[in-house]
Amino acid sequence: MHQVEQLSAGSLVRDWFRMLVGLTLGSVTGLAGLAASAVDVFVVELTEYELSRIARFDRAVLTNPLTRKGCRRYLAVRWLVGALGAGVLWMLAFWYAIALSMVTAWLLDGDWGFIEEEGVVTLGLIGIVAIPGLLVIFVTTAGVVGVSVLDRWLATTLLGTSQQTLLRERVAELTSTRAEVIEAIDDERRRIERDLHDGVQQRLVALGMLIGRAKRARGEEQLQELLQQAHDTAGEAIDELREVATRVYPAVLDDAGLDAALEVLAERSSVRVAIRNKLTESPGTALETVIYFVTSEAVTNATKHADPSMVEIYLGPDGEDGITIVVRDDGVGGADPTGTGLSGLARRVKAVDGDFDVTSPPGGPTTVYARVPCG
Repeated sequence: MHQVEQLSAGSLVRDWFRMLVGLTLGSVTGLAGLAASAVDVFVVELTEYELSRIARFDRAVLTNPLTRKGCRRYLAVRWLVGALGAGVLWMLAFWYAIALSMVTAWLLDGDWGFIEEEGVVTLGLIGIVAIPGLLVIFVTTAGVVGVSVLDRWLATTLLGTSQQTLLRERVAELTSTRAEVIEAIDDERRRIERDLHDGVQQRLVALGMLIGRAKRARGEEQLQELLQQAHDTAGEAIDELREVATRVYPAVLDDAGLDAALEVLAERSSVRVAIRNKLTESPGTALETVIYFVTSEAVTNATKHADPSMVEIYLGPDGEDGITIVVRDDGVGGADPTGTGLSGLARRVKAVDGDFDVTSPPGGPTTVYARVPCG
């Protein structure tokens, strides 16, 4: 417990000194910012410096894209904060100098600010100064933190986005994402229904007709031929049903993991698929499902529309607590990101707060990029 308290106190002292350095630099650049805003030169560059200073010595400020007009307005107001910081620094230095002189006088003369005459103890000059001086030192010490907070607040107010606005944007984004997820689920259901109706159901109808014809066969040779056709049709129906079930959810993903599921995907593809998986551990079932379907749909789209000779899949950590997914093919290019397949992938990735992008110039190659956060 004592160690935790000491670490916390040490952290507070380090933070205060860091703010002190940032405040000193901000005091120097305050007048420079006022001059820059007056003549309208280097306002964006100086604003970028101020933001980097605040981020380095205090906390980063989330800002909107910087504009010349906004930067000029910010610098025209920020010099007041710089002047206030300079005042705090001057008072801090002045009263700390007085405190140092008091300590020096006590060490040299043993005078702690008290005078005794005829049995009556009164305050001397040092004592009179010491009492309010300690209070001023405390106020100016706290003022370093206050001016740093004011500096960050001003940048956020004039250049950035308030927490309330960020919260509203986040709620709007989540509402939109939820609607897109529901739409994606409905599209997936319609696709499954279409695959069952146009594929498996037609195979089963054909199988029933072949069996009916076999019942009416007049000769052994015709019967065997019809039974062979029925057997082949039944096998095709089973394969197609298995393919639909895999597109709904691959059982191998639960049984053997992402590596095995991608290997099966590559084996079943009609084009060559090269896989580079740099993930050293499983990101969890939910993310594995997203990663698999992103790669699966991207490979399927490339096979259907791009006529590639090879598709490359890359998976790896991005160094920012996320996973990068890249699917590249050497096909004809020209993929439409707003199409049903790619837009469905985008909605699936956004549902987990991920990023999605498609680059597909005419002539190729087509690159599907996705990033999903591990948090």
